[in-house]
Amino acid sequence: MTLSHVASGVLFVHSCPPALCPHIEWAVASELGTRVSLTWTAQPAEHGMLRAESGWRGRPGTAGRIAAALKSWSMLRYEITEAASPGNDAERYSITPALGVYRTMIGANGDIVIGEDRLRALLATAQGPQLAHGIDALLGSAWDDELEPFREAGEGAPVTWLHQVV
Repeated sequence: MTLSHVASGVLFVHSCPPALCPHIEWAVASELGTRVSLTWTAQPAEHGMLRAESGWRGRPGTAGRIAAALKSWSMLRYEITEAASPGNDAERYSITPALGVYRTMIGANGDIVIGEDRLRALLATAQGPQLAHGIDALLGSAWDDELEPFREAGEGAPVTWLHQVV
């Protein structure tokens, strides 16, 4: 992997049943092509659940591949980010049991970026309260509302770094 073909990001597993922890590590390892050992800690926002946070480095598109690899475990709450790399926009995936998958592009300052085609489609079909609801949906507000207590509970938790095998 040349320097121009390296992406990086962070995986936040916000809540995971203890029995699934090794399976999560195996799924992430499969996408990165290297052994993965996450540091699991208690998730204070949900009794009996664990959380882990890990930075990663790999090929562009790794965030999407990891998000897809973990999607089959419907009881997980997790987010995975990928920073912008040459030719690739930054992105974030947010996944919850109740809401499913939300994917968005992220600007250099960390704000959500919504493409003009999505905004034009919303403006062409929505009025009044529907417009506000549509903008809320484009911004992923429901995912933020559900995940925020789990994010706050993880502040100050240990972070490990994972690197993809070349």
